[in-house]
Amino acid sequence: MDDRKRVLVVGSGPAGLATAAALVASGVPTTVFERGDAIGAAWAGRYDALRFNTSRLNSALPGAPFPRDFGQFPTRDQYVAYLQDYGGNRGLLVETRVEVTRIERTRDEWLVHTSKGERRTPHVVVATGIMNRPRVPEWAIESGFQGELIHSASYRNATPFVGHDVLVVGAGSSGLEIAHELATRGARRVRLSVRNSPNILLRVVGGLPSDLPAPLLLHLPTGLVDRMLLAMQRVVNGDLAPYGLPRPAEGPISQLKRRGAGTAIVDTEVLDRIRDGTIEVVPAVARLDAQGARLVGGAHIEVDSVIVAAGYCPGLESLVGHLGVLDKDGMPRDGVASEQTPGLHFVGYVYRPGLTRYVGRTARAVARRISQETAELASVPSSD
Repeated sequence: MDDRKRVLVVGSGPAGLATAAALVASGVPTTVFERGDAIGAAWAGRYDALRFNTSRLNSALPGAPFPRDFGQFPTRDQYVAYLQDYGGNRGLLVETRVEVTRIERTRDEWLVHTSKGERRTPHVVVATGIMNRPRVPEWAIESGFQGELIHSASYRNATPFVGHDVLVVGAGSSGLEIAHELATRGARRVRLSVRNSPNILLRVVGGLPSDLPAPLLLHLPTGLVDRMLLAMQRVVNGDLAPYGLPRPAEGPISQLKRRGAGTAIVDTEVLDRIRDGTIEVVPAVARLDAQGARLVGGAHIEVDSVIVAAGYCPGLESLVGHLGVLDKDGMPRDGVASEQTPGLHFVGYVYRPGLTRYVGRTARAVARRISQETAELASVPSSD
């Protein structure tokens, strides 16, 4: 078959692999581009102690359940191995060390610019993920801070910070877990800077994964679920206001829909370290100077290291921003399963619990559409 008739998939995370697998199973030639050295490179680059926030039941791709020996919450290394096995077992063609820099529309096909030349295709699937680019606050850019300043994307473990006075900025899952690891593995002092008090849900409640009812809850009215989860936080977590974490102003589902973030999923040991003062909660950072941080409210703290756990963004502007397919937040206007424009598809650009399992289903829908269009095109008699 003409190589220009191959579908090109950008990204070898769960969304890209699931889409490619469904296409190949339908007989549609497909190539996956991965900018890293191997399948799942983005996941391999996360911090060493990372574990899933959702249980294995709500996190596996269709037709590929997690092994039981993974436990309830797969680790980073387990998941990377899972993705690599998934791609290998399905015979997917994955070209590594290929970065896609821009996608353009020609008269009758898509032109994909890559670090290894141009490729043409009738269909391109963008699946680089909602956590593709680190989000960096303005105050962290050219701050003049003389200590170590990194984004959590560059954090691996606590070893380089032994004996340091560390400020972790951001109280999402990563920020809380990194603060806990630092505080229990050798940092001299750990402070956690919080702008907006997060919704905090425990990974396990009553011996069971707390996300088990998530698929059902997502079909209930947002206000009702918010009230239920806020009440659960009060009962399970207790009052954290004396420790710098007052009741959140907004419920978990409302925050998720509005901001794509706002809920931290952690183990109870993290809250224990906040309660006993091992992790000290402080106000938001207003700016950095050479020695430390000026906090909102005027206080100044001196620190050796700052770790910015401000989350990630899709970072799609340079890739497809010129095509008019992104909303004001840089997200595809519809990343669920429909074409933004003929032949251009996005998979995985939605904020929700159990995202891996969900994108597996939407990947199949995209693959069905592409397969059907490919078959219809092939049945049209040639004009030659």
